[in-house]
Amino acid sequence: MPTYPFLQIDAFTDVPLAGNPCAVVFNSENLDDSTMLAITREMNLSETAFVRRSGAGGFAARYFTPATEIPFAGHPTIATAFALVYAGLLPLTGDLTVFDLTLNVGPIRVEIQAEGGQVQQIVMTQQKPVFLATYEAGQVLPLFGLPAEAAHPEVPIQTVSTGTPQLMVPLQKLDDLRRAQIDIPAYIAFRAQADFFSPHLFCLAGATPAGQTFARHLDAPPDLPEDPFTGSATGGMAAYLWHYGLLEGPKFTAEQGHWMDRPGQASVEVLGPRAAIEAIRVGGAAVLVAQGELILNR
Repeated sequence: MPTYPFLQIDAFTDVPLAGNPCAVVFNSENLDDSTMLAITREMNLSETAFVRRSGAGGFAARYFTPATEIPFAGHPTIATAFALVYAGLLPLTGDLTVFDLTLNVGPIRVEIQAEGGQVQQIVMTQQKPVFLATYEAGQVLPLFGLPAEAAHPEVPIQTVSTGTPQLMVPLQKLDDLRRAQIDIPAYIAFRAQADFFSPHLFCLAGATPAGQTFARHLDAPPDLPEDPFTGSATGGMAAYLWHYGLLEGPKFTAEQGHWMDRPGQASVEVLGPRAAIEAIRVGGAAVLVAQGELILNR
């Protein structure tokens, strides 16, 4: 009877039962797409990572949401790196361990910062951002029960991709961000004609004094209605904010999930000038919350 060990990791937090949970399944080489999707739905988390060996001792991963495979995602990358270390598959090489994790978008550089043999922070370097279609506030904001006037008046609503295209929706006020509620039928119809995977709504204000941004990442079934912390979209948001001059400096702290009682935090850095961004670094802590074994008698 085939069995597959797995760990459940909370990413972008050092506190159990906060941040964004991700199941990391090992030895997934012989799992087909339909089985990986079924496992993801069984886990009922925003994403599940499936890890396998790659090349000369390297590692690759595939990420699934309950709806589909996704080419790149942030919190599964943080969770996968932590899980590889915890499982003893990726030995630490001192206070800094660097490796490439092969994803569907290509290799992603991952840095593991440790102290006393314990992982403290995991930083991924996301790809050079691609700025895609723009949309009018009157098209987008009603999808979330908000008036067009709630949008930031100086910048467009735009799809940005650092591996997965996400719709950047900047709002002026945290109060509007809090009351955003997705109109599922209207949203699904709109997305079918658009160029993004999911929407990222955010403000230039933290949920706590430590944060410079706060975001919500909403979606429609069969995916979960809200993601506690979205690392890929945080990278796209960073590129967007830097490109349009909404950040004074290229480094900031992003917050998400506090209103879901799953607070998460990331350190973010944009590399390169505003007009020619080279890459985005997004880092966060992680913590183990569960481990087990999948038993698949199929």
